[in-house]
Amino acid sequence: MHIVVIGGGIIGLTTAYHLAREGAQVTVLDARATGLGASDVNAGWVVPAEAAPVPGPGVVLTSLKWMLSPDSPLYIRPSLHPQFLSFMFGLWRASNARDQRAGFAAHLELAEGTIESFDDYRADGMEFEMHSQGLLMAFLRRENLDHHLTHLDLVRRYGLEPTVLVGDDVRVHEPHLSDAVQGGLFFPRERHVDPRALAAALRGRLLEMGVELVEHSEVDSVHRAGDRVTAVSAGGRTYRGDSFLLAAGAWTGPLSRRFGVPVPVRPGKGYSIDLPPLALRSATNLSDAKVAVTPLSRNLRVAGTMEFGGLDEDINAVRVEAILRAPQRYFRDWQPVRADIAPRAGMRPMTPDGLPVMGRLGGISNAFVSSGHGMLGVTLAPGAAAAMTDLMLRSIESPRLRPFSPRRFRAIRASERTIR
Repeated sequence: MHIVVIGGGIIGLTTAYHLAREGAQVTVLDARATGLGASDVNAGWVVPAEAAPVPGPGVVLTSLKWMLSPDSPLYIRPSLHPQFLSFMFGLWRASNARDQRAGFAAHLELAEGTIESFDDYRADGMEFEMHSQGLLMAFLRRENLDHHLTHLDLVRRYGLEPTVLVGDDVRVHEPHLSDAVQGGLFFPRERHVDPRALAAALRGRLLEMGVELVEHSEVDSVHRAGDRVTAVSAGGRTYRGDSFLLAAGAWTGPLSRRFGVPVPVRPGKGYSIDLPPLALRSATNLSDAKVAVTPLSRNLRVAGTMEFGGLDEDINAVRVEAILRAPQRYFRDWQPVRADIAPRAGMRPMTPDGLPVMGRLGGISNAFVSSGHGMLGVTLAPGAAAAMTDLMLRSIESPRLRPFSPRRFRAIRASERTIR
């Protein structure tokens, strides 16, 4: 079977690897070089314990407050476009405790076995930096810690037993933390990787396996015959296949319209800055500030913010400054480095309910989609790849895919037509 994968980010590359490993002939198309964008500038976390969807209790009210501050963790660029309005309505509808908990459980189910998958990748010859020192969630506000305690039964169900650290216990665990930190949660099984090295290792292994990687070729048309896609055109060439997978990250939304099946995936811009190394015990989530801190061998990566706007990777200096400033309250003697830094932006693929969209694309018999993984691309990639490989090669729809079905967006598409 020949499968054309559209998108060379972490989801597209990982799925291409699983497909090729099962014997499929695979072609990967990307509008630029593979492994760029969000796949390159993310925090590199492999953290099922942090897999709660973005929409949740209080998110809408908090978002409205944050919109008044240019350096807040979240910015939403207002628009009257029907797609934007329906997306925001879907986010509002999903911002409740029941849906967030159900989404968290679905993410944990999909990510079961993720840690072992990264070990398998290394065993198959992929060389990339990986650390197994766990994840610390640090809290300045005790009520934020208490909120996260309500989900601990879910993570314990999947063997992710945390240590609850209150008061000075959190500083015994991580001496770099300041007295302002009220407590934390430490998850010992979580990992982090160098995302650039991971993407490069996947790319190299795919080439060794005979996968065709076509870069700098944007898909500009989709050819259909009845309920089947026969080919896609990109960069002046036509690519035929038996099946087609749309895994284009934040660009999935506009590309899905070329297939005739719009999928509500919108870009959520995030930033990362690489700084001089800091000897932290583990990856650390500055939870109140929504900033991820990743200690790598070559640098310390700080990443954060969420901007709902257009498909651009422009740098907003105000938001970069907010990320650099955030660790001051969490770490002792933190001095933001502003000289010789090179902030970068990436577009995370976001859905209204904070869950990926994976499965068959509308009524097209041989087209599929795997996108919308938001800030969990690295964490969910192995599970998503395995489930999509079963679906595409063996027509086996894993129960793990059901919460992520594209069919759940039919009501959203109907609301867009109503708004028009």
